[in-house]
Order: sequence, then C-alpha cells, then structure tokens
Amino acid sequence: MEKLVRKIGLVAHDAMKKDLIEWALWNSELLMGHKFYCTGTTGSLILAALKEKHPDVEWDFTILKSGPLGGDQQMGSRIVEGEIDYLFFFTDPMTLQPHDTDVKALTRLAGVENIVFCCNRSTADHIISSPLFLDPTYERTVPDYTGYTKRFENKPVVAEAVEQAKKRKRKK
Repeated sequence: MEKLVRKIGLVAHDAMKKDLIEWALWNSELLMGHKFYCTGTTGSLILAALKEKHPDVEWDFTILKSGPLGGDQQMGSRIVEGEIDYLFFFTDPMTLQPHDTDVKALTRLAGVENIVFCCNRSTADHIISSPLFLDPTYERTVPDYTGYTKRFENKPVVAEAVEQAKKRKRKK
C-alpha cells in the first residue's frame, strides 16, 4: 500500500517562528514523506532545521514568498486549488500585523474549503497526534457551493445592466 501523503501549509508570524520550528523538529518523524507549502522565511528556517536533524531525508518543500509580500495569497490560492489539506499557522495574538487583512483572508479560505486549520502549538499537537492524521481512508468533506456559484443563473442581470447602460447618456 502506498504511503499517505498529506499536503501541509506551514506559516508563522515572526514571534512564533521559533515555536513552529521546534514543533516541526519534535514531530519530524511524523512529518517525513509529506508535502509542504510554506511562506518564505518560515519555510526556509523550518527546512534548514529539519535538514540539520535529518540530513539524509529528502524533504518536499515548496517555498512561497514571504507572507506580507504575497505569500499569504499564494498559500490561499493553493488552499482553493485543493493543494493543501492542513494549515498550521502559528499566529502571534499579541502583535498587530501590517498584513492583517491577508491573514484574515487566509483564515477565511481555510474555513471555506473546510481544511484542517490551527493557529497554535496546542492545537497542532492535537491534530498531528490524531489517528485521522495518518488514516488513509479519511478525506475531508469538500463543501458544495454550486448554489452560490449559480445564484445568477436564469436571472436577467446582464440584460438589465446592458439596458441601463444604453439609457445613460455620456456627459461630454
């Protein structure tokens, strides 16, 4: 039987990077063989630490841009595309983030796509120790948003907008 490969996002605010690195090192045996997507600095630091602890292991890391430089959006895009099953995002609850809107959007997408999401070490410990983490039969429920995406089907929105545009006169 082929080994289960989870697709894991790793993100940490500056004050939480050390905590996420320590968590990854502590759980390195459980993390071996999985696919990782990480924002820039966080991913580079974690990968360096894992390579130092396990120099003979081939780690599968995709390093995105730094969070405030677009990495949060890149991570969100991967969540929407189904490329991430788990998001371990160690947030700093004591510091206002200059890219807080990006962080909020990433958190929202994790909820929209129903992926496993945690924002601190205690939750991460519980997730990785869950029997479901390594259970090859477990698959998350992917929400069906068909009703939402088709909400304008058979409605005259475009025709009404075209008519309204024809009625308006452009001022010169």
